[in-house]
Amino acid sequence: MQLSPTKEALRRMGAPDLVYVREIKAREIMADSTPQEVKGFQLHPNQTLYAVHSADGARLAVLVDRDAAFAAAVAHELEPVSVH
Repeated sequence: MQLSPTKEALRRMGAPDLVYVREIKAREIMADSTPQEVKGFQLHPNQTLYAVHSADGARLAVLVDRDAAFAAAVAHELEPVSVH
């Protein structure tokens, strides 16, 4: 069993503003969303997107390129790091 740190534990470790950016395939978004949520977007299931996640793993945003993902995090006063 894998345990995720709580938001309070992350805050104590000094990571409340840390977010990570990782590549995902559009099919992950399509599987997690209703058709109405992706309406108006042309997504191919194998298209590479970039997800911004909080330190506790919650997906905060999905953008079409890596630079945009990092810029969005910085614009929201967050500290982005890459995950491979």
